[in-house]
Amino acid sequence: MAAASGADKLANLHLDEVTGEKVSKTELKKRQKQRLLQEKKKEKANAPATKPRPMSAEEEESNLTPNQYFEIRSGKVQKLRQSKAPNPYPHKFKVTTDLRDFLQKYESIKTGEHLEDVEVRVGGRIYTKRASGTKLVFYDIRAEGVKVQVMCQSQEATGDDSFEQQHEHLRRGDVIGIVGYPGRTAPRSRAEGELSIFAREIILLTPCLHQIPTERYGFKDQEQRYRQRYLDLIMNDKARNILLTRSKLITYMRRYLDERDFVEVETPMMNSIAGGATAKPFITHHNDLDMNLFLRVAPELYLKMLIVGGLERVYELGRQFRNEGIDLTHNPEFTTCEFYMAYADVYDLMDITEDLVSGLVKHVTGGHQTTFHTQSGEEYHVNWEKPWKRIDMMGALEKACGEKFPPGEELHTTQTNDFLKRILKKMKVECTPPQTNARMLDKLVGEFIEEECVNPTFITGHPQMMSPLAKYHRDRAGLCERFEAFVCKKEIVNAYTELNDPFDQRLRFEEQARQKDQGDDEAQMIDENYCTSLEYGLPPTGGWGMGIDRLVMFLTDNYGIKEVLSFPFMKDEANSGKDKMTAAEVVGVQPMVEEGIRESNSNAPRSMSVDDELYSAQVEHVRRP
Repeated sequence: MAAASGADKLANLHLDEVTGEKVSKTELKKRQKQRLLQEKKKEKANAPATKPRPMSAEEEESNLTPNQYFEIRSGKVQKLRQSKAPNPYPHKFKVTTDLRDFLQKYESIKTGEHLEDVEVRVGGRIYTKRASGTKLVFYDIRAEGVKVQVMCQSQEATGDDSFEQQHEHLRRGDVIGIVGYPGRTAPRSRAEGELSIFAREIILLTPCLHQIPTERYGFKDQEQRYRQRYLDLIMNDKARNILLTRSKLITYMRRYLDERDFVEVETPMMNSIAGGATAKPFITHHNDLDMNLFLRVAPELYLKMLIVGGLERVYELGRQFRNEGIDLTHNPEFTTCEFYMAYADVYDLMDITEDLVSGLVKHVTGGHQTTFHTQSGEEYHVNWEKPWKRIDMMGALEKACGEKFPPGEELHTTQTNDFLKRILKKMKVECTPPQTNARMLDKLVGEFIEEECVNPTFITGHPQMMSPLAKYHRDRAGLCERFEAFVCKKEIVNAYTELNDPFDQRLRFEEQARQKDQGDDEAQMIDENYCTSLEYGLPPTGGWGMGIDRLVMFLTDNYGIKEVLSFPFMKDEANSGKDKMTAAEVVGVQPMVEEGIRESNSNAPRSMSVDDELYSAQVEHVRRP
């Protein structure tokens, strides 16, 4: 039996032809599999190395530094400028289709459907470029705040240039013209295709010489966004939408006033007197008249002189300039709207303010509820519906400080000055010099009243000494008929019943002059021409002013004013531009001599005026080494 069993085992063994051994079937298969793997590894090791896929020009350029890219692209565009094949800066491209209308009109096109008999001609900027071989190129272009895909196939190409010539020079950032037809792609990977323009011809309209940021990483550096607002608008839809909201707001305000028979006017930007508001002015110089002038801090006095002249409802939307601090809510130049209305008073202006602003907010945002986030992360939910809350200034201060304040007719005295200093010390509120009564009261208001004004609120009952152009209160001595509207703890509107008494106005200006002598740079000067105009008779008038920038901040949820300005003021960068070359310098383009422009190497002797010296200094400043 043992011999038989051994014979059976021997019969079940298989010959390993490589080693000559007899092994089990399982072992033989294992050995054969290992040998097969070893042969494949050996074949792979001995196989010639495969060539890597050649990189496209765009892929190679993505590894360049910004300066390298700029120099190479400038050189290539210069060659196109010389050869005109194609002309990189053509004069005209006829656009027949707005990209926003295109997306809306052809949204219903079904997957795989093409409207080849419909020609569309659009212009836009390239944001992405994707090539699939040499015969198929995709672009994502943007225009008017929307994006669309452009599909380019070699068999569809028309025009004077071949398919390759049309596309080889195009890069991200270029502005192009597209001639094609609408359709929807039919991708294999998903059920629904993308609405696209199927291009028959692509025309380079303006090349972008610089690398633009990728959509993945974006353009987020805050300081560079402000300095290069054009690039910010190219890359960030939010920046564009803020400016559109601002335009919408201003358009609504103009229409509101126009519909109520107000006349829009323009008043001087440069004045011999910095009047109309308590603010520190910018000073400039008029060479021919050899006199200093002030950039206006407010148009108020001129607008009221127009009321004297018989224009009974006037307004001005424009820029003001104040030589004061720069912070999150203040810029040296800013935009205001001021209107003046004969036969109106402060109470009429409150009603107009509620109606105007609540209607404006609904027009711009679609409702009356908005949300605002502060720099520290606080979230304010604001209800702009009328009526608004009203707070009496002196009553609220007495409640906050726990003391009775001097009567209104004594608020300008030295005794009140001592009282306010004691209150500041008691309430632990700091007021930097000069500690005038007006400044100390303003500090207290900012600390204890403004902080409570999240929803729109009117603060009323200002002391006369804080309001040199407002009319005295008809019922409360020492106070005036004025209100300030606050939202999110910041002022947006200042208005009052205008002082039209030339006798009283003279005394108010003299009080401001006294404050200026005490060191208050923001106090107003005496405007003799305005005082004279009052002697001809200013009808009872209501005056109103709003800061446009701040309202835009609240409606777009931006706590910084620079976000809502097209080009905010920025301090010069250190060594700005000294090491940078222009495109013309990179490629060696020489300036053409123009008739009427003096050559710098002229030997003709001549005396230099002040203007010539300034001009020469500016030329020297920008001249390259």
